[in-house]
Amino acid sequence: MYGGDEVSAIVLDLGSYTCKAGYAGEDAPKAVFPSAVGSIYQAGATDEVKHEKDSDSMYDSENADKIKTRKLYVGTQALGYRRDHMEVISPIKDGVVVDWDIVDNIWNHAFRERLLIDPKEHPMLLAEPSFNTPQQREKAAELMFESYKVPALFLAKNAVLTSFASGRATSLVVDSGGGSTTIAAVHDGYVLQKAVSTSPIGGEFLTDCMMKSLESKGVMIKPRYSFKRKEIRPGEFQTVDLDIPNTTESYKLYSQRAIASDIKESVCRVPDTAFEESGYANVPMTPYELPDGQTIEIGADRFKIPDVLFNPSLVQTIPGMESFAGSASVSGLPQMVIESINRCDADIKRELFSSILLAGGTASMLQLKERLEKELMEEAPQAARVKVLASGNSIERRFSVWIGGSILASLGSFQQLWFSKAEYEEHGVSNIQRKCP
Repeated sequence: MYGGDEVSAIVLDLGSYTCKAGYAGEDAPKAVFPSAVGSIYQAGATDEVKHEKDSDSMYDSENADKIKTRKLYVGTQALGYRRDHMEVISPIKDGVVVDWDIVDNIWNHAFRERLLIDPKEHPMLLAEPSFNTPQQREKAAELMFESYKVPALFLAKNAVLTSFASGRATSLVVDSGGGSTTIAAVHDGYVLQKAVSTSPIGGEFLTDCMMKSLESKGVMIKPRYSFKRKEIRPGEFQTVDLDIPNTTESYKLYSQRAIASDIKESVCRVPDTAFEESGYANVPMTPYELPDGQTIEIGADRFKIPDVLFNPSLVQTIPGMESFAGSASVSGLPQMVIESINRCDADIKRELFSSILLAGGTASMLQLKERLEKELMEEAPQAARVKVLASGNSIERRFSVWIGGSILASLGSFQQLWFSKAEYEEHGVSNIQRKCP
């Protein structure tokens, strides 16, 4: 259908934390930027606003007749620049798209600002959550064909793509990303829907735990925009706080989270055994220098916060996080893995136990693979050979969904599976359910 090499497909993976986009056949995405966007409501749309298109922002929704218009700022640089009254909002809640207008702007930014392509000329492979609803899939397809006039489209489930990235057709994928952790069984390239389970504990949740824990110890994270450093003597700096009244709470939180997330990635590692306050009371401190120059020491939290993945009830011991209602009902990672495998047919259980794949940014945490393997060995049936696999390369772990899409879309044998524009026009959008299982 598509002459193979002439035109390369574009692979898009819109996650709850970052959006990854690039060309099929390459080994890493060209563009990676936050899925959150900045939004400012402007009263009374003037013509200048409607037609203004600066390099980092997007066009407005054409609702000029409404009194207020929304201007969206997409991309790392646009978000890094503080603006008065700018709210930071995410189009994705619990893995499901809640605001398609923002998704449209994110795609537009990916194609036109980052990849510099015309979407009319490239088939698109979109990664979607393993539990995506038919309505969501149809909406995505409609937007791609109607707004971007793409020649062909394919929707592939995250878990299947992760499986392909490691060269397997059957595996149990543990995908721990920014917004949530999803466990899905893949058999012969298809997701077994009955074995998909999700937990709200992902990277952002752990970042929140880190922030609250630091606050309870009296450490205030100052966002980068809120101070400037002046050199008093060579090599000696003084921090001057700036007074910026019109900054929204959501932007302040977004900026603090960026720093807390870096602290988490720099110092945290999963403990070898379940976390106990007494056992880690005298653990050596690790220093971390905040952007404003103050150095903080992080002790037991380095182990406690990652352990929330294994033992969600630990959240109750973090000051400020007691309100998290789900900690009683949410299972830890090993229990979720075993529950998922138990929901599958008996004849593939052994194969699933021996190919458990770790994917997603949060899965890059030190010691996560070893700890998960150890706990599963204790809980799994005697006959099962437990093997947890994770790429040694953290980039491959973070982008495994995208890499799987890149491999799939560049295979010669895949080319007849595209859902083409002609089919869309002839059979309607609902046909995507049949073409992309």
